Amino acid sequence: MTDDEALSQLYFKDTSFQSLMQKRIFNVLLIASAYDAFMMEEDGRVEEQLYFEYTSLNLSSPPRVTRALNTAEALDILKAKSFDLVIMMPGNDVSETFAGARRIRDLHPGMPIIVLTPFSKEVSRRLSNEDFTGIDYVFSWLGNVDLLLAVIKLLEDKMNADNDINGVGVQMILLVEDSVRFYSSVLPIVYKFILKQSREFSTEALNEHEQMLRMRGRPKVMLARDYEEALALYDRYSDHILGVISDVSFMREGRKDPKAGIRLARELRERDPYLPLIIESSEAENAHDVRELGGTFIDKNSK
Repeated sequence: MTDDEALSQLYFKDTSFQSLMQKRIFNVLLIASAYDAFMMEEDGRVEEQLYFEYTSLNLSSPPRVTRALNTAEALDILKAKSFDLVIMMPGNDVSETFAGARRIRDLHPGMPIIVLTPFSKEVSRRLSNEDFTGIDYVFSWLGNVDLLLAVIKLLEDKMNADNDINGVGVQMILLVEDSVRFYSSVLPIVYKFILKQSREFSTEALNEHEQMLRMRGRPKVMLARDYEEALALYDRYSDHILGVISDVSFMREGRKDPKAGIRLARELRERDPYLPLIIESSEAENAHDVRELGGTFIDKNSK
């Protein structure tokens, strides 16, 4: 095949939007004490807030939320109905929540389970001693429903990644961050921006149905929490990576490495000299290394 033929094939290739985002989250089980549920819903029902969030971003099919007060009640509900996601809010006993998550995982191995916890130094200390085997992600609940939207979209992106990125060619943004508080703040901002931008691009479609389908072709976001996970995600989806946003200090080879993000950036820069890199750190002295690598530095202390 000549270069001209290859280029013309590439130019006329159409994206099958119907084949994107086949796996979705429609039913959510929220396990929270009466107090936590009240605090969560004091600004209005979670389901209603999610609905308004979805409609404002022109997204279809907002999820339905069912509530359970504890793990025992949740297991009874799970016997009668299937769910796509379990969200757990730990009460006073964090260990009980994690033990409950493992019980649910044993009975429903394929179902994503996340923990939403209020942020404090005491909570962070207790979390550091827990066994995370039953949990997919831990997020810091800051009282903002934008986080729930970001959590749902992050999990949907993960479920559809192999088909949509490697199969169809959708692009991906890799976020490397181990601070629960920081990625809980950043993900909602990233998703809001991507969804609004893709809504603008979708206006090129011929009709409303086509616009909805084009929204499925937005870039996906994948979260890595250590060096090895970041490298594995890069290797898996390297042909379609739009860019990398990375912290500097996180786990590498089982230990906290204060320069892990710089090492990762060097490794990725060797593999792809033109890969856009954004490195964020609370230590301004890292800016010099980032600029040497041709990346953009963001100070975490800056608002």
